[in-house]
Amino acid sequence: QVQLVESGGGLVQPGGSLRLACAASGAVARIDEMGWYRQVPGKQRELVAGITRGGSTNYADSVAGRFTISRDGAKNTVYLQMNSLKPEDTAVYYCDAQIQFSLAYGPKTYWGPGTQVTVSS
Repeated sequence: QVQLVESGGGLVQPGGSLRLACAASGAVARIDEMGWYRQVPGKQRELVAGITRGGSTNYADSVAGRFTISRDGAKNTVYLQMNSLKPEDTAVYYCDAQIQFSLAYGPKTYWGPGTQVTVSS
């Protein structure tokens, strides 16, 4: 069984920084794309950043230049470095990953349970 677990959320003042991490555990044979999403009450979940297995990245316009996504293949972990945080970045942040638990099967999307990020003075 595969699990994703996020960590690193919390309360931070405007202009501050946080680093989120998301680790995959269990029967992981291969991980393709990984990403971070966020959601606020009453709104749809939105993509924040994504990274391919080869390291290509993409960002939402609202976070480009402030957030950086990276991954450690040896640790099956994806990170999100968030700088210059704004109150509008407040949300529950979720990671997702395209994971194969066996190379005999295609990838499946897994989600973490989410971690709260609050930007407030």
